[in-house]
Amino acid sequence: MGYLFIAATILFTVYGQLILKWRMNMKSNLPETGIQDVLWYYFHLFTDFYILSGIAAAFFASLFWMAAMTKFEISFAYPFMSLAPALVFILGIFLFDETFTIGKLIGLGLIIVGLIVMVKL
Repeated sequence: MGYLFIAATILFTVYGQLILKWRMNMKSNLPETGIQDVLWYYFHLFTDFYILSGIAAAFFASLFWMAAMTKFEISFAYPFMSLAPALVFILGIFLFDETFTIGKLIGLGLIIVGLIVMVKL
C-alpha cells in the first residue's frame, strides 16, 4: 500500500505541474507594475477551474505523501520523488513541445540511475 501512496504523490504532483503550465501558457504574463494589477491577475488565476484543480492536486499529493511517510523511512521514499520532474520533462516534450536536448536526456538518465542506486544499495 505504501508504494501506492508514493505513486499517487507523484501522479498528483505531475498533474498539478502540467495543468498549471498548460493554463499559464494561455494567460498573459504577470504584470510588472501596480499591486492592483497583480492582485487582479491572481484573482483571475484563482477563478480558473483548471488552475484550482492543479492547486488541489498539490494538496492531495501532500496527503498521500503523509500517508507514505507512515509506511517508509524518508531516506527510502524521497528518492522516488525524483520521478516527478522526470515525468514532467518527458510529458512536457509531448504536450508543450518543449526542447529536448542531449544534456536533458543525460540528466534524466542520471536521475533514474541515482534512484536505482539509492533504493537498491
